Amino acid sequence: MLRFIARRLAIALGLLLVLSVVIYALLDIAMDPLEDLRTSPALNRDELIAIRVAQLNLDLPWYQRYWMWLTNFVRGDFGMAWRTGQSVNDMLGGAALTSIQLVFAATVIALILGVVVGLLSALRQYTTFDYAITFVSFVLYALPIFWVAVLLKQYLAIGVNDYLNNPTMNWVAVIAVSVIAALFWAGAIGVGIRRQALIFGCAFVITFGSLVYILLSGWLLNPQIGLVGMAIIGLAAAYAVTVIFSGINNKRALYSALTTAVVGVGIYVGLQWLFVYVPMNEVWLFGLLLVAIAVALVIGWAWGGPDRAVSMRGAVVVAVIMSVAVYVDRVLQGWPLYMNASAINRRPIATIGAETPGLGGDFWISQLDKWTHLLLPTIALVMISFAGYTRYQRGSMLEVMNQDYIRTARAKGLSERLVIVRHALRNALLPLASIVPVDFITMIGGAVITETIFNWAGMGRMFVTSLAGSEIDPVMVYIMITGALAMIANLVADFLYGILDPRIRVNA
Repeated sequence: MLRFIARRLAIALGLLLVLSVVIYALLDIAMDPLEDLRTSPALNRDELIAIRVAQLNLDLPWYQRYWMWLTNFVRGDFGMAWRTGQSVNDMLGGAALTSIQLVFAATVIALILGVVVGLLSALRQYTTFDYAITFVSFVLYALPIFWVAVLLKQYLAIGVNDYLNNPTMNWVAVIAVSVIAALFWAGAIGVGIRRQALIFGCAFVITFGSLVYILLSGWLLNPQIGLVGMAIIGLAAAYAVTVIFSGINNKRALYSALTTAVVGVGIYVGLQWLFVYVPMNEVWLFGLLLVAIAVALVIGWAWGGPDRAVSMRGAVVVAVIMSVAVYVDRVLQGWPLYMNASAINRRPIATIGAETPGLGGDFWISQLDKWTHLLLPTIALVMISFAGYTRYQRGSMLEVMNQDYIRTARAKGLSERLVIVRHALRNALLPLASIVPVDFITMIGGAVITETIFNWAGMGRMFVTSLAGSEIDPVMVYIMITGALAMIANLVADFLYGILDPRIRVNA
């Protein structure tokens, strides 16, 4: 294993060195830092040109300047953006953090939705549900990101902001959304006309009732999950996790998940006091999440069962879901204060930037402000990525379901749930193991179009701005970092292959 990692790292360093030489030489040919001065009508133009030549060492051959850049880069000095006089080290920290914030949630959401919907589409092959998902996936995959982003600004941000200032009941829209949701669930989990009709009716009633309650009760003006909502989420998560991971007949796993949900509801009540008296930050939140996972592991171990690991895994998943719900509820509690802030002016859905200037407020208000700024770019990125992940997962799942070992597992009498979750799904994730790390690293390198449209000062925006301004140091750092991350992503993909498929050995 260590020899494999050392060999891959050595190859990566060699490739990066060659890449840096080639890119620096090409940038030296393409960039002209003196272009604006050559066309300047200033009387002291020659003096200005001489000063800039001395400042950027343009009188030296490109390979000497490259060597100077490389020695500084190895020491951790990434150079200077000479037009603004800002250090690239300072620029890089904020740009990288902004890009990670922008793409992390979008990648996770798109991956979860893509895997689930792709799996359901494969299991319902050649049904109306499968055709509908295929059609929607191809439509989303074909949409250009800049067009989607502009439409989201116009119809989602402006429309929602106008609606929140004058919320009214639109019965046609409520019924339409309820019918679409009911059709989705009937096609996704219904088998047979009678069962599909039953699921359609139940899903329609639940969706219709929920929308009517949200719109007529004033929930939009003061949104919270509350104690009852937490109990419903916990019980639903416990039931769903047990069905997926162990089957409802595994009573120990079910009791483990239900106990975790009940404990989570109790902890929710206690945390409301903690949130009031203790100033929160990201470190506190991460620590509370670790405590929740530890408690869930203890609960799962205590209940045990025929497979203690299954009980512990189910309890941990329920604990994570409950933790996310607690966090969401606490952030939403600041909605009325956020809406009425002078900097927001009752138009909370932001269209540009990563934060609201001059907003103020505590940690929870700043979290809510991040949400509102992340909403539109996250939706735009999810729509595009979701389509690709869905198609990959569907195709991979169909291929795996026709393998001999799947037929053998069925012939031995294993339940369909066990065949799909334990045997088919794990191997069907192999193509995504190659795609997702590279996609994630690519987007960290900069969702250039999305960052430009929504005015996010991320890595991609830094690259485009520096390239247009003939600033070679920021461009070189961007290329080196994204290149290194791409190689790391491929290494991670190799390890994921080894985890998902025990036949593969990464130290081969």
